[in-house]
Amino acid sequence: QVQLVESGGGLVQPGGSLRLSCAASGFPFSSSAMRWYRQAPGKERELVAYINSAGGSTIYADSVKGRFTISRDNAKNTVFLQMSSLKPEDTAVYYCYAVLLVYWGQGTQVTVSS
Repeated sequence: QVQLVESGGGLVQPGGSLRLSCAASGFPFSSSAMRWYRQAPGKERELVAYINSAGGSTIYADSVKGRFTISRDNAKNTVFLQMSSLKPEDTAVYYCYAVLLVYWGQGTQVTVSS
């Protein structure tokens, strides 16, 4: 069956870094564009980053541009989100999303706090 399993979240101090991973299975991963979203308490889910199926095209929300990098390894069916210079306002549950299937992962919590 289709699975998207996020990992790599946790507690980090402001200015720190984290790398999120999303392992995909059960569908042709290399054929699907992928997105990372996040949802903070009391707020709507927002798009953070997008990568096309080949990995050659990326788009970022203005709030994370220059700090976050999305990438993928199609040989390992995994998409990544490298997050640097983290701010308290980056605190949220982060979800990966398979565009081809309109399918969400379960999310991973990122908390930025001193």
